[in-house]
Amino acid sequence: MSPSTKSEAFLEVDGHEVRISNPGKIVFPEPGLTKLDLANYYIAVADGALRGAGGRPMVLKRFVKGVTQEPFFQKRVPDGHPPYIDTATLHYASGTSAEEAVLRDAAGLAWVSNLGCLDLNPHAVRAEDLDHPDELRVDLDPMPGVDWSQIVDVAFVAREVLGDHGLISWPKTSGSRGLHLLIRIAPQWEFADVRLAAETLAREVENRAPGLATARWWKEERGESVFVDFNQNAKDRTVASAYSIRPLPDARVSTPLDWDEVRARRPEEFTVPTVLRRFAERGDPHAQIDDSVGSLEGLLALAERLGPAEKPPKAADGAGRRVSQMPLIEIARTKTKPEALAALEQWKGEHPDAAALLHPADALVDGMRGSSSLWYRVRINLQHVPEADRPAQGALVADYDPWAGRE
Repeated sequence: MSPSTKSEAFLEVDGHEVRISNPGKIVFPEPGLTKLDLANYYIAVADGALRGAGGRPMVLKRFVKGVTQEPFFQKRVPDGHPPYIDTATLHYASGTSAEEAVLRDAAGLAWVSNLGCLDLNPHAVRAEDLDHPDELRVDLDPMPGVDWSQIVDVAFVAREVLGDHGLISWPKTSGSRGLHLLIRIAPQWEFADVRLAAETLAREVENRAPGLATARWWKEERGESVFVDFNQNAKDRTVASAYSIRPLPDARVSTPLDWDEVRARRPEEFTVPTVLRRFAERGDPHAQIDDSVGSLEGLLALAERLGPAEKPPKAADGAGRRVSQMPLIEIARTKTKPEALAALEQWKGEHPDAAALLHPADALVDGMRGSSSLWYRVRINLQHVPEADRPAQGALVADYDPWAGRE
């Protein structure tokens, strides 16, 4: 590193000079990690991080106001990006398109880190073929009240189903509460086929582990189970890739594991400092992932045998609106998650008798994607409250409008 002024520093990375603005700015107060620390982290783990995100177009998820504030999502690569940042133009299902960043080396990782990108969010395609994914992604997303052992049990069932259909899975912590399984596939199928294969996997996991796992898309219908999130394989979706730093106070990392570690280790063990030591000592457990390319033919054949998945009911007026089978009320819409949680607690305080009967999974706090950032919707599933005692839908505790001021 060569110093310049107090407000910037320059890193020499693989023959490129990468500018780091405000290098001493504290990003994670709890472990005391600065912007410069995070850039150096990504350089140190570049071999593994690029195995997950390299060569793929990626959405820039920028925490420019710090980890306690909501990020904004930037699809288009910034103007004036350095020459070592490649690009690829993606066409979205909405009809829009965006020229997105494609990282090829450690300098690119340091550059996006300087932009405030804590985690890396690549698409499941390579820049050379934007229409055919080469990765199937399984996101094991636990509902509230689900502990780690249940997530692990579901992961091993998913591994078994994948193995029965000729696919090798590679586990990593999500960096939050769940697990991801990554499966390399030949780039021969379109997104719709990959999503169908993922949905079929989810249905079969639910069949083999009823009560532990669910393939139900609607959150209020899942109960205290692990949702096998197949929709992460839709065309426009991205997930935090291997070695991504997550916006949690302890600077947790989405960390690749060996299967024999999955049951013994816990997500909170893997933070920027511990992963730096782990990577230096043992390298990347997923180093051979690109040697295990498989075929979707087995899962797609299973999809034919299972038949179409159950579709949600429509409104009686034929307008296409979904009608939930659960007694749901909406209590808040907020700009940030802390505001959403505060609104939930306020509602509970106003309805203590009903709140006392709720199960953990009955409080539904959903991050909703806006035009460039998240907003939050809070709902209550009153299924465990006797019908006569259920609070009615009332005015929202908080009523944030994410579209205010937009045409």
